[in-house]
Amino acid sequence: MNGKVYLVGAGPGDPDLLTLKALRLLRSADAVLHDDLVGPVILKLVSPAAQVHNVGKRSGVKKITQEDINFLMTSLAGLGLIVVRLKSGDPLIFGRAGEEIEALRRANIDYEIVPGVTAAFGAAAAAGIPLTHRQLSHAVVFLAGQHAAGIQETDWQKFVSSGATLVIYMPHDPGAIASKLKRAGLEDEMPCAIVSRATTADQQVHLTTLAEIPHTPRFSAPSLLIVGDVVRFAKPGVLPAWSHSANVVPLAEMQMLLAQSAFMKPEAAEERVAR
Repeated sequence: MNGKVYLVGAGPGDPDLLTLKALRLLRSADAVLHDDLVGPVILKLVSPAAQVHNVGKRSGVKKITQEDINFLMTSLAGLGLIVVRLKSGDPLIFGRAGEEIEALRRANIDYEIVPGVTAAFGAAAAAGIPLTHRQLSHAVVFLAGQHAAGIQETDWQKFVSSGATLVIYMPHDPGAIASKLKRAGLEDEMPCAIVSRATTADQQVHLTTLAEIPHTPRFSAPSLLIVGDVVRFAKPGVLPAWSHSANVVPLAEMQMLLAQSAFMKPEAAEERVAR
C-alpha cells in the first residue's frame, strides 16, 4: 500500500510562522526530506522516530540531484510511509514543486500541498514594507535572480513598465540585476531593500537605491531584493541612502497619510509616529 507525500512550506525561518498543519505533520511523519535553508530550530520539531534526509543545496553546490530527490521521495512513499518534503518558504514559489508533483503523479503517489509563508512576505514584514499600496503600486511580481540553463532571460522592461513592486529571489549578483533594471527604464533613485535571513536572529535589512546597489555589502543567503516606491515605508532602524533625497515623502506628509489611512486625527498620528 502506498503512503503519501506532503509538500510542506517551512516558512522564511521563524518557527513561530509555521502553520499548525505543518507542525502536526512534522511530528507525525515517517520521513522528512528537507532543504538546506530549513533551519535547525524547525528540524528539532521533527519526530525522533522519523527518517531525516538533507536533500538541499547551498551556494549552488548540489548534494543530490532533483532526479535523486524524486526517486527517494516516491520510493519512501511506495513503502507505505508518510513523507514530508519540507521546503523553505512556500513550496509553490521557486520551490521546484512542479517537478516533484509531476514525479509523484507518474509514480501514482498521493500527495498534498501545505502552503507556508513565502520568503517575500517574511522579508517585507521584517522590513515593514507594504508590497502593494493604493497610491504607489497596484501589483507585486516575484522574480528569480537566476535561471536554469536554457531558460530565456527575464523581460525586465515588461515588468518595469507595469509599475509593480518587484521582489527578486536569489539575487546572487545584485549589481548585474540593477544594471538590467536601469536599462529597462528604472531611475537611479528608485528605493530598494536587500533583506537577508528574514525573520531569523541573523536578519539584516539594508535600504539603498538602484544606483547604489553595486556598492552594497554582500549579505548571507537566503536574501531578497525588493524594488519599488513602497520601500520608502520601511520601518526606521537603518538609514537609507535616499533619506535626504528631495523625492522622499516629508515626515509631516507621511503623518497625514498615516492619519488618513488609520481614520484618526493628525495629532494622534503624530503622537504614534513619535513613539
